[in-house]
Order: sequence, then structure tokens, then C-alpha cells
Amino acid sequence: MEKGSIKVSVLYPNENGKSFDMDYYCNKHVPMVAGLLGDAVIGASVEQGLGGGDPDQPATYVAMGNLYFANIESFQNSFGPNAAQIMGDLPNYTSIEPVIQISEVMI
Repeated sequence: MEKGSIKVSVLYPNENGKSFDMDYYCNKHVPMVAGLLGDAVIGASVEQGLGGGDPDQPATYVAMGNLYFANIESFQNSFGPNAAQIMGDLPNYTSIEPVIQISEVMI
């Protein structure tokens, strides 16, 4: 991604007793989000946690979704009107409360 673009990360902590349906997330939720946000999204990725920093340590996050935007206004203008629909889909694939971070790409 280009320096100065905006990365919105949705992190799903790896918590005991919580569920996450990666198939639904990749094949239904992410395409729905992409359709709603349209051309405002300039890149996206989904990551599945495999392990922590030490051998045999579990991953801190079971999954991470990342969306990239040209600038903060592009994110706000596309996400804001669709936030309720996007967030309303969470119970269809997870019981985890996501952590959201908005960052600026530096290099």
C-alpha cells in the first residue's frame, strides 16, 4: 500500500469458549463489506492466526481483517452509512468482540 493510505484493522482476539467461522467470514462477510464500501476500498486482506511468539503459544488473534483506503475521509464516508449493516453481520460468524484499529501506512 502507498505511504499515507489508511489501514483499518479488525482484530478478533483468541478467547477461550468463543467461536469464529472463517469460511463465512471469507466467503460472505468480506464480499458483503466490499460490495457496500465499493471503490473506496483500495486493498484488503484476511489473516488467520497460527501461533504466538513462543513455541506452542496460541495466536493472540484468531483472525484479522484489513481494509485499505486512500484517506480517512474515504473510510469515514463509505463506512459510516453502512456501519449498522456491517456490524449487524458479526453474530453470523463470531461470538468475539472485535478490536478495531485505524492506522496510517508509513512505508
